[in-house]
Amino acid sequence: MRKRAAVLCGAAAVVVAGTLTAVPADASPSHPPQTARAAQLTWKKCGTDDYPTLQCASLKVPLDHARPRGRQITLALSRVPHTSSTYQGPLLVNPGGPGGSGLSLAGFVASALPKAVASQYDVVGFDPRGVGKSTPALDCRPGHFDPVRPDSLPLSRPVERAGVQRAKAFAAACGSKYASVLPFLNTPDTARDMDAIRRALGARKLNYFGYSYGTYLGAVYAKLFPERVRRLVLDSIVDPSGVWYEDNLAQDRAFDDRHRALMAWIGEHDATYHLGTDPGRIEARWYAMRTALAKQPAGGTVGASELEDTFLPGGYYNGYWPYLAEAFAAYVNDGDTEPLVDAYANFAAVDASGDNGYSVYTAVQCRDAAWPRTWSRWRADNWAVYGKAPFMTWNNAWYNAPCAFWPTSSLRPVDVANRKLPPVLLFQATNDAATPYEGGALVHRMLRGSSLVVEQGGGNHGITLSGNACLDDHLARYLADGTVPRGSGEADAVCAALPDPQPLSTEAAASGAARGSTLHRLLGFRG
Repeated sequence: MRKRAAVLCGAAAVVVAGTLTAVPADASPSHPPQTARAAQLTWKKCGTDDYPTLQCASLKVPLDHARPRGRQITLALSRVPHTSSTYQGPLLVNPGGPGGSGLSLAGFVASALPKAVASQYDVVGFDPRGVGKSTPALDCRPGHFDPVRPDSLPLSRPVERAGVQRAKAFAAACGSKYASVLPFLNTPDTARDMDAIRRALGARKLNYFGYSYGTYLGAVYAKLFPERVRRLVLDSIVDPSGVWYEDNLAQDRAFDDRHRALMAWIGEHDATYHLGTDPGRIEARWYAMRTALAKQPAGGTVGASELEDTFLPGGYYNGYWPYLAEAFAAYVNDGDTEPLVDAYANFAAVDASGDNGYSVYTAVQCRDAAWPRTWSRWRADNWAVYGKAPFMTWNNAWYNAPCAFWPTSSLRPVDVANRKLPPVLLFQATNDAATPYEGGALVHRMLRGSSLVVEQGGGNHGITLSGNACLDDHLARYLADGTVPRGSGEADAVCAALPDPQPLSTEAAASGAARGSTLHRLLGFRG
């Protein structure tokens, strides 16, 4: 998806609870070992203006890891090489999804970490199987999200049938184009790819840093290969007990809360947006806008479904709130549709990269676990949730609906409970909508010896390397020498959330730090 960089203002607040425990660094030799497997990778310069030292390579792996000499596929890799004489091995990074490209994330992580820490690692990104520059790269049904789509709210049976047929068409297209590939697009096989990357890098153990879906991927890797985990950082943690149908219903409830937080923020800045001060009335005006757009799409492109797509990113990152509020106010107060069309283009419009990401998202989630195969179950469950959380329930249902008709059978979710790992560092915001807090608390209990750092009052998804110095300090200390906080409660350490952003017209907003928006462009949505 194409997204505009938003600016988040506010100084980092530091509130730390608990004590700190250092574990042995278990550092690798000063220089990477030279092995036959390492020779498979030929690194070439592929630097950008933002990340000039980035290098790229490719690696062949089996499509079916049970048949290592069978059909091979190719993974695209990137890295920022270590520069310090102290070398701690590769740090593999993943932005989530499933379906997210990690090539640029390597450059971001290497530049956002303290130089003294980043220089000790080869920071390695990759496009998981099916994604981006890896081959084959999926694109099941180009243009599936072209506007204007049918209204997501199935108030009549014809509208509902149209949505079901659209989901069936996507699933059928994937099955027709990628029948031989779909059985092997799943989280366990991606984790096995990660171990192939480890071997190709010549590393005895792997350091890993994952956001969002990347936390589930990291936990699955740790379950399959616990003896090969050196350091493990999970930020904004998937609830493994709900993979994936129940997790999506939980998201619907949490995103509704986050949307209401946006309405309340708009009310606090009535002097700028002139939409009133009562959050309930502001929310009513938003739904009135939705009703109007269902009848007459803005600019011929932003109907009701596209409006939901446009405001969904605000549930992931509050740095987008000022842009969304301006578009909302312009439409309601002045009848001006241009800011809304611009917001859709920047935050929600799906290009070829988005088509690829969605294809992999469905392929992995539909294969990873069982989904209801009767539409009556989907109808009943989503109307029940909609009654309390209307903002994105049906939009999210249609996004995942191909899984009701997916052409492959499902696997059993991996039980990620683990007692064999070195200390693991977890990060979770209390008001995260995409991966609600309960998932982070559960994984903390499931990974014996893990440490949980909580951002109290935070509602963003992906919270480290996004401007909160308290969180980033815990991350840097862990990557530097294995130090983890140890507390007596559910959380081992607590950091205060950053303040909410200011309207764009304020000097504070104009001078705010942009790191958060850079990260959230890389993480994307729905993961």
